Amino acid sequence: MGFTEVKARILNCLRSGEYDHEARGKIEVKNLLACGQVTEEDVIRLVSRTNGGQYVVSPHHADQTVMVHVFRPIHHGVTWYIKFYFIEPGAVFISVHL
Repeated sequence: MGFTEVKARILNCLRSGEYDHEARGKIEVKNLLACGQVTEEDVIRLVSRTNGGQYVVSPHHADQTVMVHVFRPIHHGVTWYIKFYFIEPGAVFISVHL
């Protein structure tokens, strides 16, 4: 799955509400979407601004068969960090933060 397909798929997950959040330490700092400090619409705007040069993918540290996608869009001069993976039917966010 290439960048364009990943971007379209995560946007669809956000718009449809088909996503969850991975349990993790420091979630109040590391996942602002899970804590309600940013909205789905905020993340949609950030993802929409992401280009292929702001994208990397690598295997999940706990399960090498799961590919983890990282978007690093820049908004108002600040780089955001959006990390997620797909599990049918949607996605799981690991991180959404500055």
